Amino acid sequence: MKPYLGTALGRSVCLLGGLWCCAVPAFELIDENDTKLSFDLEAVLGAFHSNKNYQVWGNREAGHSSWQEGYVKYGLSGSLARDGMGTVFGKAKRVASATWGDGDAGGFTNGSERTDKWEEAYAGWRSADLFPVLGKDGVEVSAGRQAVLLGDGFIVAGDGISAGRGLAGDAYNRGGGYYITPRRAFDQTLWIKLGGEQGLHGSLGWFKSDNPIQAKVEMAFSTLEYSGAAGTVGLTYLHGLGVDKKFAVDAQADRDGMDVYSIRATGNAGVEQLFLSSELGWQNTRRGNAQAGYVEAAWTFTSLPWQQTLGYRYTGYGAHWDSLLYGFTRGYGTWFQGEVAANYAGPFGANTSIHHVYWRAQPHENLALNVLAYDFRTHRPNGAPDTSGRELDLTLDWTVTPNVVVSPMLGLYDPKKDAAHGGLQVGDNDLNVYTALVISTHF
Repeated sequence: MKPYLGTALGRSVCLLGGLWCCAVPAFELIDENDTKLSFDLEAVLGAFHSNKNYQVWGNREAGHSSWQEGYVKYGLSGSLARDGMGTVFGKAKRVASATWGDGDAGGFTNGSERTDKWEEAYAGWRSADLFPVLGKDGVEVSAGRQAVLLGDGFIVAGDGISAGRGLAGDAYNRGGGYYITPRRAFDQTLWIKLGGEQGLHGSLGWFKSDNPIQAKVEMAFSTLEYSGAAGTVGLTYLHGLGVDKKFAVDAQADRDGMDVYSIRATGNAGVEQLFLSSELGWQNTRRGNAQAGYVEAAWTFTSLPWQQTLGYRYTGYGAHWDSLLYGFTRGYGTWFQGEVAANYAGPFGANTSIHHVYWRAQPHENLALNVLAYDFRTHRPNGAPDTSGRELDLTLDWTVTPNVVVSPMLGLYDPKKDAAHGGLQVGDNDLNVYTALVISTHF
């Protein structure tokens, strides 16, 4: 059976909201003024249970799934600075990953995945003060195996789908760890950044994926941004240079020659408590055009305890939109909207509109609480599954120590239809209760 993936395989599911902002020093091997070398160690272990399964690949049956995922990322990072010559930097890291148990509820893994591979392996150079007109480190060039993030990841945020065995004759096996996303680096990249991070700045480059579930897509890109006190506005352009057609499903073949344009803005417009963000994107392919975009606003109540934030986002994905390589960037819900829907049940970033309301709070300096509600409306199914439904997620990030974050999660997902009536949930369209516990360490 050919799997339903729509035009959206851009999957690099979030690790943790809290983990990204609480990194601690690595094991310093050399720590001098101009020379740094460290051994970095990161480990994540997650346990998951879904009361329902989903027929994404045609390999799941009615019932529940319980599984575990884990990875260890280890290696070296460092830099060498010289007066008048800038700074050379680089990383060389491997990832050992595995999935146990039943495999995930969407059938991307079956629980037998085990692997240890190179992940990051790149080198680069920053200009320091060599080009004063461009600012501090106004030129940065890097190449090799690394993740590429454009904007806030609505279109490109690395190469993160980690499928496993049991689907497509094991052709897409990347070692498992589907939810915790142990791999984000593209196989080959060249990335040039100009102008630093403030004022007018931009980038251009190229990446090539070795991920078969992404059809080993190859693209060139460029960005132009202006950042000031009130926020950032930016433009992005990508051009598809090729895919491996033996792995391409559905519209992935259209990535060869695809043009992607987007305009985005984010910031507070000069109001401290306000957060605004939006991006509009257009794709041109041989088959036709597609559009997607979102608008988001949030308010932080500085006069209330717990640093409470209330926000709303509307996202619309066109019927033929290819979600490409979107991924987790600035918190739960970006850009995997719904712990169940985005990961297992669909929609996968295409042919849908999403209303999203969220409340975030910090009851204690070591606790971050998120309550996220979603309403999914499939546009015109046209033979594709109807993934309309609603979801309510509760997540907690507990920073036990500066090195350890514990994240329990609860998801309540209510689909409109089951697999027998045009949906993806197997057996019935009853409420699915999804639970997870993820423990993350970073040294």
